[in-house]
Amino acid sequence: MRRVLKEFYHPLVSLVLLGILSALYFGVLRTVWAVTGEFTRWGGHLLQFFGYPVQDLSYLKIVKIDKLPWERGDGWVVFGMFAGALIAALSGNNFKIRVPAQRRRLMQGIIGGMFSGFGARMAMGCNLAAMFTGVPQFTLHAVFFTIGTIAGTWFGLRIALHPLVLGTPKIVASGGKTIKSSANKERGTQPWLALILGLAFFWLIGQYFFNGLAQLAWAGLFGWIFGWLIQKGQVCFTSAFRDLWISGRATMTKALVWGMAVQSVGTAVFIAQGIPAKVMWAGPNALIGGLLFGIGIVIAGGCETGWMYRAMEGQVHFWMVGIGNIIGAAALTLLWDQGIYQKLAAPWPKVDLVRTLGWPGAFVVVYGFLSLLYIFARMIEKRKTFTSMVKLPINEKIFTKEGRTARGSN
Repeated sequence: MRRVLKEFYHPLVSLVLLGILSALYFGVLRTVWAVTGEFTRWGGHLLQFFGYPVQDLSYLKIVKIDKLPWERGDGWVVFGMFAGALIAALSGNNFKIRVPAQRRRLMQGIIGGMFSGFGARMAMGCNLAAMFTGVPQFTLHAVFFTIGTIAGTWFGLRIALHPLVLGTPKIVASGGKTIKSSANKERGTQPWLALILGLAFFWLIGQYFFNGLAQLAWAGLFGWIFGWLIQKGQVCFTSAFRDLWISGRATMTKALVWGMAVQSVGTAVFIAQGIPAKVMWAGPNALIGGLLFGIGIVIAGGCETGWMYRAMEGQVHFWMVGIGNIIGAAALTLLWDQGIYQKLAAPWPKVDLVRTLGWPGAFVVVYGFLSLLYIFARMIEKRKTFTSMVKLPINEKIFTKEGRTARGSN
């Protein structure tokens, strides 16, 4: 049974399922699966709490913060994702509070989160709204953002592997004792807690349906499924591109392409029925935003989906990434009217490929782009020449289980 589940949650299966569900989400709620827009609103609420006149910020007028998070569909999809990821982690005995041995990783998480949050909102979307659900919307700005993100992960990896950032790994002696995971001690507790939390969440969703708040209930339900799948499938867009540069591993990248390819068909059906796609400026803001986002997610160690499910696994480092993400998004709202919009976005058109090229041309562009991305991943996978980029520090002393030292590398 465990082997069957492992195959079911293979990245390819998980991302194809997420692609199908994203298309259904678009059809049911008439919007795209997105998270950083909501985190931007959270940042706006914080600015408002501290007395900043947010009504003067045009970016917050675009994303709208006239309601509270639990009154918004995007708010409920985020709540659902956190709940789904937490319950999934507990169901597999995978929750444990973990603090990185190198405390610098916490600050690195905040800084990386700030870069990714700032870049995502400059481009009007993250790895979801401006990539995974953006490209299948047949919008040119999502193509630009994806190209910028891929380039950004390369630069981000070079920064992350610099000795000043990487530091020296810490090795802890076991003292001759067998290390047992606390998850084993809680094997009987965590699944039961997952069941209780799951029942509570679905009861709450049921109350929303019963009280005529079906739109919010559907958002929460979809969010729960998204969160469950990204945790079980360990879906992280950072690894999709970072692993290419490190070792040539293209499993997640190819799965990502298949997920978008399948989703594009479903999205096209709903667009043809009159549901409008989310089309944003196809200008330097998308490319530069993608570049900053790519750099940030590698420094942070996780993208929007990645940090969310890892935070729900108890990894404190990714709590910091989330905080940084909100700070970065809030910073963008403050700087949007200080030249970013006027110079990098406004002069450029919002290109809807369907309206510009018609359905045949739109499919040619989207599937052509996805094909190039797949071929690119396969080429690197076959060559596997990027392993030379990894130059980890060598520590000639490692602890043996008896507590003595021996020469070797870490």
